[in-house]
Amino acid sequence: MTATPITGPVTDPEADAAVRADDRGHVFHSWSAQALIDPLPVAGGAGATFWDYAGNSYLDFSSQLVNLNLGHQHPDLVAAIQEQAGRLATIQPSMANATRGELARLISEIAPDGFSKVFFTNGGADANENAVRMARLVTGKRKVLAMYRSYHGNTSTAITLTGDPRRWANEPADASVVHFFGPYDYRSPFHSDSPEQETERALAHLEQTIILEGASTIGAIITESVVGTNGVLIPPPGYLPGVRELCDRYGIVYIADEVMVGFGRLGTWWGFENFDVTPDLITFAKGINSGYVPLGGVVISDRIGAHFDTVSFPGGLTYSGHPLACAPGIATFEVFRRDGILERVRDLGERVIAPRLARFTETHPSVGEVRGLGLFWAIELVRDRETREPLVPFNASGADAAPMAAFAAACKKSGLWPFTHFNRVHVAPPLVISEDDLVRGLDVIDRALEVTDAEVRA
Repeated sequence: MTATPITGPVTDPEADAAVRADDRGHVFHSWSAQALIDPLPVAGGAGATFWDYAGNSYLDFSSQLVNLNLGHQHPDLVAAIQEQAGRLATIQPSMANATRGELARLISEIAPDGFSKVFFTNGGADANENAVRMARLVTGKRKVLAMYRSYHGNTSTAITLTGDPRRWANEPADASVVHFFGPYDYRSPFHSDSPEQETERALAHLEQTIILEGASTIGAIITESVVGTNGVLIPPPGYLPGVRELCDRYGIVYIADEVMVGFGRLGTWWGFENFDVTPDLITFAKGINSGYVPLGGVVISDRIGAHFDTVSFPGGLTYSGHPLACAPGIATFEVFRRDGILERVRDLGERVIAPRLARFTETHPSVGEVRGLGLFWAIELVRDRETREPLVPFNASGADAAPMAAFAAACKKSGLWPFTHFNRVHVAPPLVISEDDLVRGLDVIDRALEVTDAEVRA
């Protein structure tokens, strides 16, 4: 039996109740205390909007988990999956497949010179896991350095690489991971007075970490090209090239985690393109096919790839380069080029989002700073602009997080599904959002910030 697609908001209490019953009775949710959550039953979606069974529609200002770059139910991606399913639904990764090979070639063609191979995974976590494995095998060194403000996934090494509090309950895992402070100009851990000074001091800190940990023991440094969930932190000028130089000087592999910002989020194919730097390994997932079927991977520089020409790579996945996942990846390239997605992302970011968020800093006392590129921005909320005290404490929950919960509720009541994390609001809609919907969503955030402003005035 096939289900009939729901193409617009519906009111169906029976369906709502059935979905809730199955979910609450049998689905074990990630990052959650199971008895304390009430997931929204979603009936369908189209473009930048999704809807429930109670007649409510929501602008998706988080692109689900910043993966739905081409929006809900993009007809080209859906058709690619349908066509591939009719031709060849699956094949093991040890065999050659036209769809897998074509997507690998397309990815290699947008990578920097000197990258020609792609190892496919099922998502971002195992992409980072395998990139680290490659770096360790090539260098013969086990330690990996990663930032405190970071998220790299939930497999054993990836969660250890992760700097945010989700790591804590999973420790100990990979004892060979060492964390360091990355640049964060607004809340500088180095007491810097300018972006240039932040770069200088952050790189000095990283070099000292390398020296004290022993360069002869460090196989890789992994960074999100723009820190994602932990702040949309844009690296200050010269920082990533400085990381590249340290890696070269000390014989360390530079891994760029592009899981969130790759494939157009910043208005470029890769996030690192904005910062004049080339890594050794590039990890990706999410936007490669908008998450329609799980897919991730590692783009491998020829220097590292050559190591495995005559030495077996000790890793693999049953579903590596699954045809049903690769097909919408190929369609993604076609849509990006036909519809000028990169150009429109840059245009909307510069012309619509940047000036509007800048005005928020003038009209809302709870807004401490805004920052971002393309369709990836953060609004940092504070109790006091002078002291920069966050609106809610770090890793707040329960009553401590109430102001952010109230803000999110105000957004949802007005038909917008927001992305909030700690004391921040992130703006990350699908890259296909219309300008009218983008402005409408920013209007909703503008009004909802009155809730956090009231908290400040109180």
